[in-house]
Amino acid sequence: MKTVTAAIIEQDGRILLARRSRGQDLEGRWEFPGGKQEPGETLAVCLERELREELALTVRAVAVFTENIHHYDGGAIRLVALFAELISGEVALSVHDRFAWVEKMRLLDYNLSPADIPIARKLAAGDL
Repeated sequence: MKTVTAAIIEQDGRILLARRSRGQDLEGRWEFPGGKQEPGETLAVCLERELREELALTVRAVAVFTENIHHYDGGAIRLVALFAELISGEVALSVHDRFAWVEKMRLLDYNLSPADIPIARKLAAGDL
């Protein structure tokens, strides 16, 4: 089973979401940005690398928020959501075609990737 990280980055009371570009797995779906953990990487290193590669953001992973296992057609993933602090950078999209800063209560208004929905529910409920 692949482990995938997801960043919970909050700025001015809003959470960062990104939408997968056409041609990508789960195209058109919104997600908490992150990516697949490589062999030998910690969750924090994985998240920090993925945000640098995919969004040109420098972040510092702070703590695990929650995790879940989701079964896609191609296999199961373990999605681990981590709180992350934005250190520097402006969002530059590469595998995404849009991004949005979203109020916690509005996260479920977005067409989220299925594995991201439990994270959004927990954030919207204030289960911090």
